[in-house]
Amino acid sequence: MSAQIISGKELAARIRTELAQKIKNHSSENMPVLAVVLVGDDDASKIYVRNKQKAAAEVGIGCEIMEFSASIGENALLDVIDDLNANPHINGIIVQLPLPAHINSLRVLSRINPAKDVDGFSPYNTGLLSYNHPDAFISATPKGILELLLSTGINLEGKSAVVIGRSNIVGKPVAMLLTNRNCTVTLTHSKTKDLPAIVKTADIVVAACGKARMIKAEWLKEGAVVIDVGINRIDGKLCGDVDFEAAKEKASFITPVPGGVGPMTVAMLLSNTFEAFCRQEKDPISGNKHHNCGCGHCCH
Repeated sequence: MSAQIISGKELAARIRTELAQKIKNHSSENMPVLAVVLVGDDDASKIYVRNKQKAAAEVGIGCEIMEFSASIGENALLDVIDDLNANPHINGIIVQLPLPAHINSLRVLSRINPAKDVDGFSPYNTGLLSYNHPDAFISATPKGILELLLSTGINLEGKSAVVIGRSNIVGKPVAMLLTNRNCTVTLTHSKTKDLPAIVKTADIVVAACGKARMIKAEWLKEGAVVIDVGINRIDGKLCGDVDFEAAKEKASFITPVPGGVGPMTVAMLLSNTFEAFCRQEKDPISGNKHHNCGCGHCCH
């Protein structure tokens, strides 16, 4: 039997609809506001930012896009972050990656007030995630992956999960999220030996290696749940890191590319922004305190 397709497009639409209703029913006269910092002229980044802006408007979240030349200096960019941290009308801040090579991305991400770090990329929020702390803002893509898995109705506890790819944006936080859900997780990467044999043990496979159709059907355990994070192009068409057509005959559930993880990333970002807005309303002092030491946690 072919796998059930996990439609991230449909799930994300439901989440956005529910979020729009929550925002509409919220007692505050103010609306949540997300600030997006875009540096340079990368076409893909501009598309991502436009998609975020459109989705934000649909649910009732303001979206301020701040565009800067690729030549902006690191200190000047840090000043921008400081201003956004200090602005009580800005509830969430994201810096669109990648940044130009002359800018230290970690330093910039660390500068964002953790209470406004709705991308969840700062070392502080990553640390909270590792502690399974409820205040952690979880990176949007890993959070979306978890929601996709939960939508299947399977019990994650005790499941064997293999994550392919160890990036700070997807692989590592996904591994922590699944560990926090009591999965037994193996985090694999380019130096892993006999990867097909390891993948064969997995009840859950999260493919985030960035190599088109690398994960073959014969690698999969019968009935595995497959989440494909990859976005690649072959002959002008999008495809994932999994050989989808073959894998869907082996898996029990599988996400498509496009229409799987991608839409969930934006939905989770908006959800995090509303959560930040609500927290800051309850605690406006710590939520908006200006911090500029770069340590990533002194506002707490």
